[in-house]
Amino acid sequence: MDQAWPAPDREDTGSWVLRAAAGVTQRANSVWPRDPAEDPEAAIRAASLWYRSRRLPLIFQVFDHHRSAALNEVLDAQRFTRQSETLVMVRGAEDLPQNRPAGVELSEEPSEEWLHLWWSVDGRGGDAERGTARQILTACPSLYALLRDDDGVPAAVGRLAVPDGGAEGWGGIYSMATSAAHRRRGYGTRVLAALLNAGAKRGLEGFWLLVTAANQGAQELYRNAGFAEQGGYLYRQAPLKRAPGGC
Repeated sequence: MDQAWPAPDREDTGSWVLRAAAGVTQRANSVWPRDPAEDPEAAIRAASLWYRSRRLPLIFQVFDHHRSAALNEVLDAQRFTRQSETLVMVRGAEDLPQNRPAGVELSEEPSEEWLHLWWSVDGRGGDAERGTARQILTACPSLYALLRDDDGVPAAVGRLAVPDGGAEGWGGIYSMATSAAHRRRGYGTRVLAALLNAGAKRGLEGFWLLVTAANQGAQELYRNAGFAEQGGYLYRQAPLKRAPGGC
């Protein structure tokens, strides 16, 4: 997952990976505590300085795993917030349709139409932030799907990230977005089916995706496509420090 959404600015401390991308998405601007740190409190202080030098808040992406227990205790004591609970869902490559759904366009680079639709649904910021997002997307080998309506207007998009070209046998579904005017018409279902079909033809053995726990509609779409919950994570952010009051 880290390779599928790679931050352009990163430092591997040996235990943790510090990631920054000018504030574009929490995933690319958070600490991945890959392994337990020998001294979590010292590691948190060092990470805080690293993010402060980039004018970013200190955020951890903490997975729901027993190895996270010690870190969570320290973060609880320091009053880190809990945000954006996210589910990890997976499925194998078996029992997938043999043919790509009609009308879905696939490319190895995100077109301007693809970027515009996705950013209009999920983006936060202006041209500079969109440029950073494109840098994140294209830093990993990927396939980009776009589906138009009967009038040729882009209706839905999605991305299949294939880290290392699929050498590990897995691909990730990202950036699923349907324009507000085209929802509940099956466009997202067709985009997802096309990406899964393309991944299977590339020899992938399985797929993962990430969906917020609050997004029940997307979860239903993914379950109908054969995905099942495998785990999850949430983001833990350092409390904001209040400036001294004046009078």
